[in-house]
Amino acid sequence: MVGYDPEAKCVSTLEAAAAGSAAGLVNRLLVSPLDVVKIRFQLQIEQLSSRNPLAKYHGILQAAQRILREEGLFAFWKGHVPAQFLSVGYGAVQFMVFESLTKLVHNVTSYSARGSFVHFVCGGLAACTATVAVQPVDTLRTRFAAQGEPKIYPSLRHAVVTMYRTEGLWTFYRGLTPTIIAVFPYAGLQFSFYNIFQQFSEWVIPAERKEAGNVKNLVCGSCAGLISKTLTYPFDLFKKRLQVGGFEQARAAFGQVRTYRGLLDCVRQIMREEGPGGLFKGLSPSLLKAAVSTGLIFFWYEMFCSLLCALKSTDITKKRS
Repeated sequence: MVGYDPEAKCVSTLEAAAAGSAAGLVNRLLVSPLDVVKIRFQLQIEQLSSRNPLAKYHGILQAAQRILREEGLFAFWKGHVPAQFLSVGYGAVQFMVFESLTKLVHNVTSYSARGSFVHFVCGGLAACTATVAVQPVDTLRTRFAAQGEPKIYPSLRHAVVTMYRTEGLWTFYRGLTPTIIAVFPYAGLQFSFYNIFQQFSEWVIPAERKEAGNVKNLVCGSCAGLISKTLTYPFDLFKKRLQVGGFEQARAAFGQVRTYRGLLDCVRQIMREEGPGGLFKGLSPSLLKAAVSTGLIFFWYEMFCSLLCALKSTDITKKRS
């Protein structure tokens, strides 16, 4: 189970980082197409409706078909290299810090390391730490996923050099404020609800039925992802809008573009021009992605932790014999 457990946990902090990295890598490969569609929706100024003739995208299937037709199959993995750096780095830092914090809570406080509130706080802090560590890569991923054809950035190196020379170092941290504001409750709710659903599932599924464990982890993670994403979604949209600031040339083919002076100006412009519904553009692919992504990240993490535990047990048995 995710989080420190003095009775059952056999994974060290470094092994948690390794398991988190591996989970992030596999997960990113599978969910990248949904992420690309979600980002395209979030960055579109026009209403996401087939009734709007200026709207380039207005539905998940329509958007997927148009991207495939205009940009080819590999467009669904645009920005995949920085996205993999993002996922591997984020997974490593997040789970390493989370396991360390829950262990610290167990050792120095009277709170239970298995408590949902503890998981909320530790999960939020772990996500904030991971976010600051990988924010530059997240900005690069967003820009690669946002650009159409012909490409503004043909390679990762070209993107880094061009952005640094033309926009300065701070451009890699565009959207950091709404990200930090949103990531604490988002990740906190993920870990907290995952813990709640896991405890609830233990009443339904007997512990000895190990074959149901992987399915249980997947379902609990998916439910936690749906709830946390719905509650914190607008901040993800603000982040994406701010991350493509200074990137208007590449967005021209997709419709209208806007320049925002900061988080509050971004909120004001969206509310004024797009209405309250504009705060939830791309919610449907985002929820689909959140359910799949969160379910899989916990699924893979638990699986890799179990494999590491099994390998350690095998090594110990060999040494004793």
